[in-house]
Amino acid sequence: MLVAPSILSCDFGRINEEITAICEAGCDLVHVDVMDGHFVPNLTIGPVVVNAVAKAATKPLDIHLMVENNTFFVDLFAPLKPKYLSFHIEEEKHPHRLIQKIRDYGISPAIVLNPHTPPSSIEYLLADLDMVLLMSVNPGFGGQKFIPSVLEKASLLKEMIEKRNTKTLIEVDGGVNNQNIQALAHAGVDIVVAGNYVFSASDYTCAIDSLRV
Repeated sequence: MLVAPSILSCDFGRINEEITAICEAGCDLVHVDVMDGHFVPNLTIGPVVVNAVAKAATKPLDIHLMVENNTFFVDLFAPLKPKYLSFHIEEEKHPHRLIQKIRDYGISPAIVLNPHTPPSSIEYLLADLDMVLLMSVNPGFGGQKFIPSVLEKASLLKEMIEKRNTKTLIEVDGGVNNQNIQALAHAGVDIVVAGNYVFSASDYTCAIDSLRV
C-alpha cells in the first residue's frame, strides 16, 4: 500500500517542516487538495503555496483538483510537474480531452469520483487513466468519518480494471486509518490518502507504517 499524507491536515504555520517530516517518515506521495470555494464549500491553496510545497518535498506531488473550470486549473498547476493531477468527473463535460491535456504535460492523469458517483461512469475512460481516486468522504474538509460503501465501489472498480486489463491504480481519500486499512487493501486499493490520521499522530513514521499492508 502506498501512502499519500494530505497536507490539508498539516500545521500550515510550519508547512515546510511538516512536508520535510512526512517525506523523512517515508510517505510515497504528498497529497495536495486544491479547492476553489465553488465546487466544494472550502477554499485552500494556489500555485504559489504549492510551489513552495514542491520545493520542500522530496517525494512526488499528488494534486487533487476540487474545482470548477478544470482546464484553467490544470494549466495553472501543471507547470509544478506533479506525479498525478486528478479532477472530478462530476464537473467535467469533456473528460477525454482533459485527460489528454494532462498527459501532454507529462503528468499522470487521474479522475475522482464523489461518494455517490458509480464506477460505471468512467468505465470507458479506464484505458486512458493512470489512477482513479475514490472519495470516502464528501469532499471539502478534512477529518470526516469514513463512508464504508467505498469498499464495494473499490471492489467493483478493481473488477472493471482487471476485465479491461489496464494498469489503472485505485486511490482512496477520506477517513483512512489503521482500523479500515485491511478492508481497503482487500478491496483492491493501491494508494491511500491520510491527512488527519498522519498529522495528528505523535510519530509520523509509525502512522505511515501502520497503513502499509
